[in-house]
Amino acid sequence: MSSGFVQIDSGSNARGPRLPEWARRNRTHFESLHNLKAGLRSLNLHTVCESARCPNIHECFHRGAATFMILGNRCTRGCGFCSVPKGHPAKHDMALDLAEPRNVARMAADMKLRYVVLTSVNRDDLEDGGSHHFAETVRALREALPDSRVEVLTPDFCGDTDAVARVLNAGPHVFNHNMETIPRLYRRVRPQADYRQSLEVLAFARRHRADVMTKSGFMVGLGETEAEVFELLRDLRDSNVDVATIGQYLQPTRRNLEVREYVTPEQFDRYRDFGLCIGFKMVFSGPLVRSSYMADVVNHEARLG
Repeated sequence: MSSGFVQIDSGSNARGPRLPEWARRNRTHFESLHNLKAGLRSLNLHTVCESARCPNIHECFHRGAATFMILGNRCTRGCGFCSVPKGHPAKHDMALDLAEPRNVARMAADMKLRYVVLTSVNRDDLEDGGSHHFAETVRALREALPDSRVEVLTPDFCGDTDAVARVLNAGPHVFNHNMETIPRLYRRVRPQADYRQSLEVLAFARRHRADVMTKSGFMVGLGETEAEVFELLRDLRDSNVDVATIGQYLQPTRRNLEVREYVTPEQFDRYRDFGLCIGFKMVFSGPLVRSSYMADVVNHEARLG
């Protein structure tokens, strides 16, 4: 416990809880889950909450929160940690749903959301990476909910800063792009991404729109060291990122990367304290933290800070 990590004995045959108690989430709000899913399906909409098998889905759907996932529900990349369905344009019907921007706005308005989080799969098959569609959805949300705040969680758009600018110019209040892990693990965790490229996307966002809060998230428990996490946090601050989120990696399916260790709550506190010491406005750090989890609260506290 004092080391901050609970090692996993892969050779053990002992039966018991799959997760430590601090990384377990009760699942009780089945009616809320069913009702919100039904509304989403009626408009052919997707959420990353469902596709990525988020452990907080019952809580968030119960409080009427969801992260809309646009550009379809199949990703053109094969990240080792992610359970979002993968697909190649030649093998799947991955045409854009032109009604999606207004349907997202309609659903968000029906839910009376005061804070909307919008993300997407990677669409490397599209010349613009889907950035025009992303921007149209942001504009539709701003028009339908003029008093609400909009956070975008974007892909790296293969480093295309014109695509990043296109999304920013649509008027989001928060720009989020996840680093996911430390550079040493990129080949295993994000084989089609580049650590420095993702940092540049975040740095460009700040340069292009200084009025937009910048945010990034990553997972721990994949084999990183404390020193490597501290270095990642320093790199994010050097890129003028305002908010960091840090959560425990949990294996969503047997096809995904295995968990290397369970990080203790005390270690998450150390990461938070270090991040605040080097200048982040907010560091949301804990076993069940996800990039868009409690995004409205995180944004509010960061603005106060």
